Amino acid sequence: MRKLALLLGIVALAACDKNATQIDDITAPLAGARVKFFNFGINAPSVNFFANDTKITAISSTTGVESNVGVGYGAAGAGGFYTQIKPGQYNFGGRITTVIDNGVAVATIPGTVADGKAYSVYLSGFYDATAKKVEGFVVEDNFALEPDYTQALVRFVNASPNSVPMQLVARNTTTMEEKALGALTAYKAGGAFVGLPLGGYDLFIRSSATGPAVVTRTAVAFSPGRVYTITLRGDMTVTSTTATNRPFLDNTANR
Repeated sequence: MRKLALLLGIVALAACDKNATQIDDITAPLAGARVKFFNFGINAPSVNFFANDTKITAISSTTGVESNVGVGYGAAGAGGFYTQIKPGQYNFGGRITTVIDNGVAVATIPGTVADGKAYSVYLSGFYDATAKKVEGFVVEDNFALEPDYTQALVRFVNASPNSVPMQLVARNTTTMEEKALGALTAYKAGGAFVGLPLGGYDLFIRSSATGPAVVTRTAVAFSPGRVYTITLRGDMTVTSTTATNRPFLDNTANR
């Protein structure tokens, strides 16, 4: 098993004299880049995520043998949290965790991450079971570090391979007022974070400024000072409301 220590940020506590006073700025951003991973490749197998040849995500095991579970379709690695890595250029990707094809790399996603910035890496597209390949992309999570407790910040990412450019709209469930959260966004792209007043919302996407709702997610609450990404995933041709690969709006907190 490859070790994570080359990339993961390590916090060390230094020994000091018992009479010494140490002051740490706990509000300062951590050094390094932060990366979040998603398996949104339609019909893709479970994977562990890698940066170059270093494993970044894995399911814990109590047996001493590596788990074959991995990050399944529709899920985020590391419980949806960011992983700290050194700034630089990487080939991100996923490697199959199941017994059959274990360790096979299904994607190579080039990306450069900078110190103090955050990013999301997506497996996306339709999984090719013959070639054992799937697409992927990286977007920067460019939100303000200082929380604004009067609102939430929300942005839209389009990870559906057969969608046209889409726009995310939030409708307040009390006032019925609608607010577009960014412009039309193409596949493999993400919009800017937009401030959203506190309240309950129904979310939907549309393919034009005045078009009908294409995919909807109802009764979504956003907490003040938090940051969220709403991602479209799934196959736009699926009409079932229960199919795993149906079009779906994923809601994941960035902070």
